Amino acid sequence: MSRPIAGDFDYETHGAGYAVRRRTDPRIAAYVHSALGDARTVINVGAGAGSYEPTDRQVTPVEPSASMRAQRPAHLAPALDAVAEDLPFPDDAFDAAMATVTIHQWSDTDAGLRELRRVSRGPVVILTFDGDALDLLWLAEYVPELIAAERRRYPDIEHVRQVLGGTATVTPIPIPIDCVDGFTEAYYARPERFLDPLVRKSQSAWGFVDQPAIDRGVERLRTDLADGEWNRRHGHLLRQPSFLGSLRLITALPD
Repeated sequence: MSRPIAGDFDYETHGAGYAVRRRTDPRIAAYVHSALGDARTVINVGAGAGSYEPTDRQVTPVEPSASMRAQRPAHLAPALDAVAEDLPFPDDAFDAAMATVTIHQWSDTDAGLRELRRVSRGPVVILTFDGDALDLLWLAEYVPELIAAERRRYPDIEHVRQVLGGTATVTPIPIPIDCVDGFTEAYYARPERFLDPLVRKSQSAWGFVDQPAIDRGVERLRTDLADGEWNRRHGHLLRQPSFLGSLRLITALPD
């Protein structure tokens, strides 16, 4: 009997290639690792293929997808097969907890957040996206269905803060023009990348949009790139070293 998927996206079927196209961007990683403070033991929940895991600390990764666990490089610790909502660790087991670009995929976000808080005696660090800011990216003009689908998935930032409790800060993270982590906003100045189905396959949001809407949006983008219309409207982004979009870092400290 096959095991049911742990969240809202089937990584067993669609997770191939994440280790190649969703790599750690060192500039974003610097924000995440700084937020962990002086923590020596860290649990990484929804660890995937290992992006943003610090290598100078003792990290315990948790990842329910076998496909994603198999993509973890050899220098990282093997991931435990478990879900965010039911972490098999005692209270205050770690100095810190982290979860990067994953909370929107959990079956019960609040339960997972409470588990992060329970097992961490220090900071809980979450890298996520603000659903209210997703349409800052020009892609909303081409595939509005994508933005609508993502907005439904991402939990409200203020709600996340409230569930975690304690003192929580929210930091907008600038996305560098040559970002190597291939989420959608990473290509704000590389629009041609969205024409590649392999790029789209490494962004789970496309899995929530019907194919006709994708085809319409991609074809319109292809046309606008060919005739210069995209450049007339958005060409200034090609000279913009970073983009302040919807990427957010939540750092919650216990009372």
